[in-house]
Amino acid sequence: MARRPTLRDVAEIAGVSEMTASRVLRGKGEASEHTKERVLNAAKSVGYVPNRIAGSLSSRSVNLVGVVVPSVSSFVFAEVLKGISTVLKETPLQPVFGVSDYDLETEESVIREMLSWQPKGLVVAGLEHTGAGRKMMINAGIPIVEIMDVDGDPVDINVGISHHRAGYETGREILRRGYRNLGFIGTKMPLDFRAAKRFEGFQKALDEAGVELADKELISRASSVLRGRELTGEMLARSPDLDMIYFSSDTMSCGGLMHCLMNDISVPDQLALAGFNGLDLRYGMPLLTATMNAYRFEIGKKAAQLIMEHETPDYRHVKTVVELKPEVEVGDTL
Repeated sequence: MARRPTLRDVAEIAGVSEMTASRVLRGKGEASEHTKERVLNAAKSVGYVPNRIAGSLSSRSVNLVGVVVPSVSSFVFAEVLKGISTVLKETPLQPVFGVSDYDLETEESVIREMLSWQPKGLVVAGLEHTGAGRKMMINAGIPIVEIMDVDGDPVDINVGISHHRAGYETGREILRRGYRNLGFIGTKMPLDFRAAKRFEGFQKALDEAGVELADKELISRASSVLRGRELTGEMLARSPDLDMIYFSSDTMSCGGLMHCLMNDISVPDQLALAGFNGLDLRYGMPLLTATMNAYRFEIGKKAAQLIMEHETPDYRHVKTVVELKPEVEVGDTL
């Protein structure tokens, strides 16, 4: 494990005194813009994290587990947080949540603040981070669990599914059932790396079969049933011959189903639909939409269990990957 960078390291790289470096990093006192820039760049270059615990407690950690997710308004991450809380409620540890809003710079700031309180562990959604964010986690000296996705190079512990495989297997199942005139609707693109990987896997399955995607809609806005309904209508208006639409989420596919029901489009006879995540929302629909379960609750539980298992004062990275392998659930719409 790399040594945790100190204030002295930052001061030496920046060419200033420790007192000046401390003032800049705490936002206290006077310093020139040039000095501030040197100190902040030095801190980022080594992944420095300030220690928020003062005095005699400075060498200790607190009974907190940091959790960084892209959103708390989504059904998806609410289930992850529930899984983490289910495990930690039986222990002295308490989860503390931060939200990145799918922005890596925001995530970096949240990670820095989380680590400054010396938590027992840190759970972060995804494998993509800024360089400074990754360095901070490498140097943290605590269990770091990156969750949801295993398609990449983890810092330490990794729990999730392969989103590339999820899209690929869904594409293969769609093709196996005879659909060839296909559309794709994705949200939070390209900020949602996991949705992008599913689309890449889906596209790979089509490429292998020599099938060209007939239409696609990639938008930066978040998923909602209403948005799924609207985008389905827009896609069918310009591509009326589609026989199947694959959505980046179940929320969107449920919206697609509502459009079909409101416009007398028989599902799946005239149009097949599939989403992703395995959300309970599907069970409230007139037809059960096809999906693939993302094991959100299970991932949250396993992440918390691994922090409990590996948390020690002299922690060293264990480089463990736990991959869950869901299958396509065809429901009534595929």
